[in-house]
Amino acid sequence: MILVDSHCHLDYYKEEDGELDAVVARARAAGVATMVTIGTRISEFERVRRIAERYDDVYCTVGIHPHEAASEPKISVAGLVELTRHPKVIGIGETGLDFYYDHSPRERQAEVFRTHIAAARESGLPLIVHSRGADPETAEMLQAGATGGALQGLIHCFSTTRQLSDRAIEIGFLVSLSGILTFKNAIELREIVREIPVGHLLVETDAPYLAPVPHRGKRNEPAFVTHTVDQLAALRGMVPADLAAATTANFFRLFTKARPAGPA
Repeated sequence: MILVDSHCHLDYYKEEDGELDAVVARARAAGVATMVTIGTRISEFERVRRIAERYDDVYCTVGIHPHEAASEPKISVAGLVELTRHPKVIGIGETGLDFYYDHSPRERQAEVFRTHIAAARESGLPLIVHSRGADPETAEMLQAGATGGALQGLIHCFSTTRQLSDRAIEIGFLVSLSGILTFKNAIELREIVREIPVGHLLVETDAPYLAPVPHRGKRNEPAFVTHTVDQLAALRGMVPADLAAATTANFFRLFTKARPAGPA
């Protein structure tokens, strides 16, 4: 199978002792031909970008996570768009709303989210959206953003409500699934996922978090995306290789700056 891990955090692995190289090598051995390492802080973006530059099969995004909305320096729409001009920067985010933890004031989260939505429209790049405890507000802001101009993107690590997945799909967004799909208590999530059109599905790890069964409780890494693909294929009544091919094709249709890896 040829796979894409559409959302991981490679900057969380150590470079100096070879850990990062080993994680990337294991991903490649598992069939993961493309990885996207996600920006969560503008102040640490240079390291994220440097990792993407280091590996041919790794891309990155630029953005401010809602947890960091209050602690990070303000950035304008033009400032975000300027950072996307690098050839390895293929998306805006992750951004969004997290009213579950409320690590940043809600008003500040919404302000930063609006800036990212505008930057995604202006740049034409996909928006990577985080939503927890805020599905109605997230859906409303995305709908307003799409009304203001062309907007494309995905709901990252989807694990919440049908309300959000339905609204996202209505405006043309994709829905990305993580190892949460394999968790024993994710019964409602699996029911929702069965009904999402295959053309709107992506897979991810969110590594080093949320390791799927049978690795739950361990540190996650991009190689483990295979387990999410297996679970998703079983839910859809598909062969895993066919599901992998579909989600990989969806990824490159959305992330047009990324290029599939060539022959080994």
